[in-house]
Amino acid sequence: MPNPTTPQGSSLGLLVLWQLFQGPMHVYRMQKMFEAQGKDRVVNVRSRASLYQTIERLERHGLVEVYETRRAEGYPDRVVYAITDAGREVARQWLREMLRNTERTYPEFVAALSILFGLAPEDARAELQLRAEKLQAALHATEQGLAAADTGLPRLFLLEEEYRKTMLEAELSWLQGVIEDLCEGRLTWSEEWLRELAAKFLPADDRQTEEDR
Repeated sequence: MPNPTTPQGSSLGLLVLWQLFQGPMHVYRMQKMFEAQGKDRVVNVRSRASLYQTIERLERHGLVEVYETRRAEGYPDRVVYAITDAGREVARQWLREMLRNTERTYPEFVAALSILFGLAPEDARAELQLRAEKLQAALHATEQGLAAADTGLPRLFLLEEEYRKTMLEAELSWLQGVIEDLCEGRLTWSEEWLRELAAKFLPADDRQTEEDR
């Protein structure tokens, strides 16, 4: 029986679940789709073993299930996986958490950004606004800490806080720009537009190659 407890989110787990939103597929197909979408720059999908391990974990928790086993003469059997209703719910939950969470930002936030279109534009904007508020609070606390530092304390011992302040300022500035573009409609998407892009740019067939022999 699958474990009903919701597992802790992971970048690769999130991307696997969202890939299966498109429909059932086997691991080789999934790996090629990740590469075509540039997701191999976000998480390590070059090792098919890591994909299998992630899928096994998701299956244990009832988030994915075996859809069918495809057999072709001269080729290994291929297990095709599908997302469950629980998997759809958990994927949306993980996506929202990774967008707003500032405590563990990399690579979770980058992974979540790569499938921001999984939420409606106004929903995505709301989650990013929550993140911006947390960043603003963290920046304020860091600035207060620097201001309260003993005037005789050498700068050498404040470098990590200077770095933190600079990185918070940079991310907050970028994030506010994205939020503004979402508010003004300069950054937007729709299901129809996403389907058109997928048909134009993503691999459309499931042909086997020499690598599968």
